[in-house]
Amino acid sequence: MTSQKERIFSGAQPTGQLHIGNYLGALKNWVALQDEYEAFYCIVNLHAITLPQDPKTLREKTLDLARIYLAAGVDPEKSTIFIQSDVPEHAELTWVLSCVSRMGELERMTQFKDKGKGNRERAGVGLFTYPVLMAADILLYQTELVPIGKDQKQHLELTRDLAERFNRDFGETFKVPEPFIPPVGASIKSLQDPEKKMSKSDENVNGSIFLLDGADTVTKKIKRAVTDSGTTIEFDDSRPAIGNLLTMYHLLTGKTIDESVEHFRGKGYGAFKTELAEVTIEFLKPFQERVNQYDDATLSGILSTGAKKARSIAAQTLGDVYKKTGIR
Repeated sequence: MTSQKERIFSGAQPTGQLHIGNYLGALKNWVALQDEYEAFYCIVNLHAITLPQDPKTLREKTLDLARIYLAAGVDPEKSTIFIQSDVPEHAELTWVLSCVSRMGELERMTQFKDKGKGNRERAGVGLFTYPVLMAADILLYQTELVPIGKDQKQHLELTRDLAERFNRDFGETFKVPEPFIPPVGASIKSLQDPEKKMSKSDENVNGSIFLLDGADTVTKKIKRAVTDSGTTIEFDDSRPAIGNLLTMYHLLTGKTIDESVEHFRGKGYGAFKTELAEVTIEFLKPFQERVNQYDDATLSGILSTGAKKARSIAAQTLGDVYKKTGIR
């Protein structure tokens, strides 16, 4: 029986270490959304090689990321979990979409500008066409909703443009996806610079709490987190550092924003940071235990099953694309 649920797609790169911001801004929402939608969650290893990677490390991190998805609560009975490279239709559709993409619109992508760091002559072509692969990821599954961070809005806008252009030129083929941006926690900030998003590629490791950090490391990082002037612990646009830490507390404990502010009324930064460290460690300890529950055989079975389901849908979309473009 065909699912009547709307479909969502999202993925993460198996590079660096996922941090608490990735969990609160993405994985936590993936878990909640899988009950309401038909969910496809991908480990996007083809995206990873837009920058140089050690092959052995990339393979290990690909499997580690699948374990993190599962430990976060992504349920293979509810969601389709798979590795991008196990579904070759991603690369095939990317070529077709590259042929309907415009140089100008790809040149405007901030990801290329940031990672190319102004050295366009030495930047890889994959870094330039990265957003087209992202569009193919989404459009292959006739996706209605894409959970994204604010920094990915530009890429989703390109995806929508490519879908509409292809539909106009070749006939109705792709669903045009809508973004899902969580109202709170979509952009957890660096503990060392509240003007920047927490990033797994940040050279300052003290800016991020990684999901596999030990208790002592978590405590040290939170104790060292920058704070704003003033003494009250509350949300204030002029005090982004405290607001960021409060957002983490609110999302990790499940307390409302008002309850979180009231809880710390009259308390100082020291007590606040101590309790935030405690609730973070309390969350991470069982999470890390779940990561280690999945042996290679179990993981291989889950990913193989996911890839088969993903391919069955991706092949239908690609077949339609090939037929309409005259390739088949």
